Amino acid sequence: QVQLVESGGGSVQAGGSLRLSCAASATIRNYCMYWFRQAPGKERERVAALGTTGSTRYIDSVKGRFTISKDNAKNTLYLQMNSLKPEDTAMYYCAADSCRTFYTSAYPDIWGLGTQVTVSS
Repeated sequence: QVQLVESGGGSVQAGGSLRLSCAASATIRNYCMYWFRQAPGKERERVAALGTTGSTRYIDSVKGRFTISKDNAKNTLYLQMNSLKPEDTAMYYCAADSCRTFYTSAYPDIWGLGTQVTVSS
């Protein structure tokens, strides 16, 4: 179905900001959308989730610093990342599903290939 491609990753010093983008090949209006991240040697964790009517969920470690949003006209999902910390260093993945996993710990069906974020102290 819809294909996802992440961009916007890079290297930044602690305290800096980045905005990640996830470009979709078709409309994402009726999908639940997600950002995941995975650091070497650690489990993949769901950083943020966005429902079809605007509901959002975040892990505690990024609350107040990260914001998930989308532009339906551009078929693009975003993750604004502020006040970055070294522990935010990870590969970041965009994902989507029919909202089946929005309230669960299961993985969505559709994934991008990821974009690397590195935060130095």
